[in-house]
Amino acid sequence: MALTAAPSYAWPGMGKINQALVKRKDGNDDGSAPRELIGDLKTTPAGQWTEVGRAIAGIIMGDISGESDEGGKYKLPGALKTKKCKSDECCVWGHVSNWLTTQFTAPNGQCNDYARASIRMGFHDAGTWAKSMAAQGQDFGGADGSIVLSTAEIKRPENKGLEEIVGKARDWAILFGVGVADLVQFMAIHAVVTCPLGPRIRVFVGRMDSSRACPDGLLPGVTQPPDDLISLFEDKTIGPHDLAALLGAHSTSRQFFFNESHSGEPQDDTPGVWDVKFYGQTLQDGPDGVFKFQSDIALGNHPRVHGEWMSFAGPGGQDHWNEDYAVAYTRLSMLGVNNINRLTECTKVLPPAKKGSGGENNSKGKGSKGN
Repeated sequence: MALTAAPSYAWPGMGKINQALVKRKDGNDDGSAPRELIGDLKTTPAGQWTEVGRAIAGIIMGDISGESDEGGKYKLPGALKTKKCKSDECCVWGHVSNWLTTQFTAPNGQCNDYARASIRMGFHDAGTWAKSMAAQGQDFGGADGSIVLSTAEIKRPENKGLEEIVGKARDWAILFGVGVADLVQFMAIHAVVTCPLGPRIRVFVGRMDSSRACPDGLLPGVTQPPDDLISLFEDKTIGPHDLAALLGAHSTSRQFFFNESHSGEPQDDTPGVWDVKFYGQTLQDGPDGVFKFQSDIALGNHPRVHGEWMSFAGPGGQDHWNEDYAVAYTRLSMLGVNNINRLTECTKVLPPAKKGSGGENNSKGKGSKGN
């Protein structure tokens, strides 16, 4: 689609993160098509986008950062459900944020099993959308909360282990009176910044909830060939560059069900920390006690993924990965969302990012199981 006006992008604290970011020139040509617009950003002329629409377009097109470092400055205007709180659309999310901080933080300051389950739940809700199906009139699924609201999705094999966190999301949506689709993505974003070294991803609310079960067969499998996985994500408008960034979420994951003889083993040796060890350890021998999915190994070695993968593992890789993950996850969290121009930004309520690794590395914390 040709844009009818050149959009401009800005947000509070923009310069502190990296005004220039944008379109990183790292020499890794993965053969991807140019990034494309999604949802109502694609169907609405750029000159008619809202301020939030322009911001989200800038992030998903890689033109501005998906991170913000303004954390810790928001003050709740009032108690939940009071008139003062209702005067600020983000106040309720401030209460949610404070609650999740306590739920997602292990005693050593690292992120726990509820946090990692929330990251996985966010992926499994949002990833159930495909461009090819939308073009055929099946424009449903995606980040609509249906993993919680439908009765069918949680029974699918690929969602095994998410039962507890899905139940928590259902209960917490009622407790705070917020939309489920938004809560699922808010939980995933909050979980990442709860993990030491995790990026503080900009957060937007106002999605439409749906209890309609998403299309089946749109989530990746850990035994699928790498070319099939790349094609699967390209049909979600996510190229190999962004796929490499999204796979790094396995930095904080543990597998329980794919190989039960290794139940609970993490995908790198610091599962409570959002670090780049996953990228190096997946492609090398050892360390003991780390379980590696064959799909991760195959994708990490794939010529369309390998260059970006190794750039995350190398010097400066943490900041590079955080920047790229924030862009890629923002896109993922907007799949199937056709009211992007009517969303509200509530990044201000998120806690500040944690710069240190925090305590011992292998605390399991509490809560839900993973893959």
